Amino acid sequence: MYIKSPLNYTGGKYKILKPVLGAFPRQIGSFVDLFAGGFNVGINASADRIFCNDQITYLIGMFGMFRETETEVLLTRIRGLIAAYQLTQQNKEGYLELRRHYNESKDLTELFVLTCYAFNHQIRFNNSHEFNSPFGTNRSSFNGNIEKNLTAFCRALKEKDIVFSTTDFREMDLGFLGENDLIYCDPPYLISTGSYNDGNRGFRDWHEEEEAALLGLLDRMNGQGTRFALSNVLYHKGLSNDLLIEWSKNYHITYIDKSYANCNYHFKDRDAVTVEVLITNYVPEGAEE
Repeated sequence: MYIKSPLNYTGGKYKILKPVLGAFPRQIGSFVDLFAGGFNVGINASADRIFCNDQITYLIGMFGMFRETETEVLLTRIRGLIAAYQLTQQNKEGYLELRRHYNESKDLTELFVLTCYAFNHQIRFNNSHEFNSPFGTNRSSFNGNIEKNLTAFCRALKEKDIVFSTTDFREMDLGFLGENDLIYCDPPYLISTGSYNDGNRGFRDWHEEEEAALLGLLDRMNGQGTRFALSNVLYHKGLSNDLLIEWSKNYHITYIDKSYANCNYHFKDRDAVTVEVLITNYVPEGAEE
């Protein structure tokens, strides 16, 4: 059974963990989750050491806080904030008051509670790094499922050997990685815009320049003999990532939806499909050469 991140991060891979993790090598020394996001993949990776990196510093700070805080103490803080601000699925004013306080205090427990009551549990900031997700009226709350996920997530953070960082992927030193290691990349998707890559969140957005830089990095990883796995989409809502399609021809493609595996990039109705893939520089066990 997989551990589910307590954060509903845009683009999270929890629902497709089985095919993604199933394509990873069985033996991994160091596992680098370069764009960790909600950390669904990294927390479930089987490796001697796990590197959790993301440019969203508040995410990494929150994970560090989860690891360093006793879970019962964390839960007591969460319940205390819920009581202090009288948070419910209907109390918008209480949520906005907590949001105002967090944007002054930058308290990470407050940030987590805000994600629980935000619309679709989204984590969103403006260019001043102020949390600005709207209230999730009649939908969002800190519930039993989130508490269960948080407890299991915190336990895994404490038990596993995890190194946290907030380095831009272009500046990260990956020269130490060797043939027994794996770098996993789940970057913002070039042809689908989310709240994490629209350029209005105070963090680096994602354009062809960033896409090309990442593909170049993976080529260098291949050159130094390090295994990599890249999650992405080739087609989405009538758009095609031609840069990625051309680059991927040098590597192995695992189709998350196997019904697209033999389509050879030709689709009768591209507007109706999203072709999600995992691109690797090795052939996963059980895959066809």
